[in-house]
Amino acid sequence: MRNIIKQVYEKILLKSSLESRTRYLRKQGVKIGHDCIISTMSFSTEPYLVEIGNEVRISGDTQFITHDGSLKCFQNEIDGEIFGKIKIGNNVFIGSSSIILLNTNIGDNCIIGAGSVVRGNFPENSVIVGNPAKVILSMNIQKMLFRNNIGLVKTKNLSQKEKDNLIKKHFGIL
Repeated sequence: MRNIIKQVYEKILLKSSLESRTRYLRKQGVKIGHDCIISTMSFSTEPYLVEIGNEVRISGDTQFITHDGSLKCFQNEIDGEIFGKIKIGNNVFIGSSSIILLNTNIGDNCIIGAGSVVRGNFPENSVIVGNPAKVILSMNIQKMLFRNNIGLVKTKNLSQKEKDNLIKKHFGIL
């Protein structure tokens, strides 16, 4: 019953303020830096093993898994469980539905592509994608690709209405 109440509460927190969500996750033991936007509540059964740097953006449906449940296949031969820390550097973006596995270190200034399954050590200034996740680009190359993308619409400091109008105009929807 307690687990069901926790799941319902976490669903409500996903709809509530960022501050409420961050405060709750910190109470659970997740170390969270400043100016983070976290759109998931899936921090495994050992949230105290997760450390998130400053200015990190975590998209919805991302999961942090801090243990290896497959050890149960050897429950009669191995006595114990396997756990590992997860550390996310500063200025990292994690795309939707990514899975961050135990014993993972992601350096500063990285992008994790949507749906990636990430395990291991990844250097700073990397674009990381796939299953299993690999470094595919440097952030400098990604920045160049963004600047030259035909979908780039300059929306900085615009209201939502102004932004919508500019996007519609860009795509010939008006």
